[in-house]
Amino acid sequence: MRYSHTCPKCGSRDIITVPGKAGAYGSGNYIPLGMTIFSTAPVYRYVCCGCGYTEEWIDREDIQRVKARYDGESEA
Repeated sequence: MRYSHTCPKCGSRDIITVPGKAGAYGSGNYIPLGMTIFSTAPVYRYVCCGCGYTEEWIDREDIQRVKARYDGESEA
C-alpha cells in the first residue's frame, strides 16, 4: 500500500497515511531506540478505508538503527 496506494486485501484505493511521531509520555507511533524521545524510529501506518487492513513501515535509513538495537532480543 505504501507505494501502490492499493489495498492488497480488497483492492480499494482509499488509503490514508498516519504519520509516525513520538508524543508525550510514551505516546505516539514509533520504535524506541534510546533513552530519549529523540532516539526513535517513526512508524508510518497505511490504513485501507475500504476494509480496515493496515500496514506499518519505517524509513529505510532507520532499518539499521532498529536492527542494531533489537537484533537478537527475540531469540529464545
